[in-house]
Amino acid sequence: MNSVTSNDVARLAGVSQSAVSRFFTPGASVSTKTAEKVQDAAKRLGYRPNVLARSLITGNSRIIGLVVAYLENQFYPEALERLSHELKKKGYHILVFMASNDLKETEGIVENFIDYQVEGIIAASVALSQNLAELCRRHGIPVLLFNRHQGSEGPPSVTSENISGSHAVAEFLVRGGHKRIAHISGWLGSSTGRDRENGFRAGLASFGMKPFACIDGMYRRDVAADVARALFAHSGPRPDAIFVGNDHMAFAVMDVLRCELGIRIPEDISVVGYDDVPLAAWGAYDLTTMRQPLNRMVETVVHDLLHRIADPEADPVQIRIEGELKIRGSARTAKERTA
Repeated sequence: MNSVTSNDVARLAGVSQSAVSRFFTPGASVSTKTAEKVQDAAKRLGYRPNVLARSLITGNSRIIGLVVAYLENQFYPEALERLSHELKKKGYHILVFMASNDLKETEGIVENFIDYQVEGIIAASVALSQNLAELCRRHGIPVLLFNRHQGSEGPPSVTSENISGSHAVAEFLVRGGHKRIAHISGWLGSSTGRDRENGFRAGLASFGMKPFACIDGMYRRDVAADVARALFAHSGPRPDAIFVGNDHMAFAVMDVLRCELGIRIPEDISVVGYDDVPLAAWGAYDLTTMRQPLNRMVETVVHDLLHRIADPEADPVQIRIEGELKIRGSARTAKERTA
């Protein structure tokens, strides 16, 4: 069966091909009578316009490229869904590619985005080299980092206030009477992992304290679980609290402590995470965690990226949005300490 073209629609409707094109172009002017003829003919023939082909002509694909490193962390599927909804409200769609943190793989994905003529790129949990950023600039494609930053000289970015957020976690645990507070960090090759550890260390230092231990959990459940086992593998001093660099790892830590080691939470040890994914509020975990303000982060990403599409000369900005500590049942509080 041959595909139906706009010329076929024009012949059946008794109008010009350009009239058909105008009818299917948002914002274009066409008379009511012509619109009715074209709509009826298109429906009878089953015609749908080729959006990608039109983008090659107009240079406006209305597509945003999204590259994300992994979806195991429950934070990113939720972020992806909200980004898709927010962009759809603005008349855009997303094209998603998965990538590791290997710069060569990311380079290939960015080149694919250029071939698809995306109008902008969002890099979630993925770093971009200076060469990649320059390649996008030459092609007139604005890039924005989500939940990562590369410093003042890097691409524009939107993150939560990871340093002050982790500082607040440290303060919360100290005021809860904890003396031996360990940290299972996120991957220290990422800005997010480093910022959260630095904020945590600074928070303890403000009370004249140091971490009981700081170990890189790599943002992986299996690694975080192994770290939890190692922290309790001896008869010497053990932590009385663990701040975990994200909820995804915190769930693994809680499972090991409760199910393998028979350690009570929060009676024997407090556990605090970071992100506040929906699972954190489930009764099985009831996790105290620093909430990332996801709705505001997504709205800011979309607003800033579309601003850069409209104004390619806009100055790059590094936006950090304050989160909120969600206190639940996995950690002892200062109030409980004095009760």
